[in-house]
Amino acid sequence: MVVTVNIPDELVAQAKARGLSLEALVQEILTQQLAARSVESGQPRTSEEIRAWLDSLAQFSDKIPPLPETLSREWIYQDHD
Repeated sequence: MVVTVNIPDELVAQAKARGLSLEALVQEILTQQLAARSVESGQPRTSEEIRAWLDSLAQFSDKIPPLPETLSREWIYQDHD
């Protein structure tokens, strides 16, 4: 798909000032706008987005030590001198 638009001079100046290409600046602006809009609209997440989020939460869960049956003061402070 090809989109033709008139680019304001101000946008070109912003891209140059930030050391970005115009395309990179426009892509950054669109990404920010879309992210903000989806958060503001309160749209429910897709099941794939929810699964990815849950997987990221559980990423290092295999490194969490198991808890004892009862928590004692000694167990809580076992690594302290």
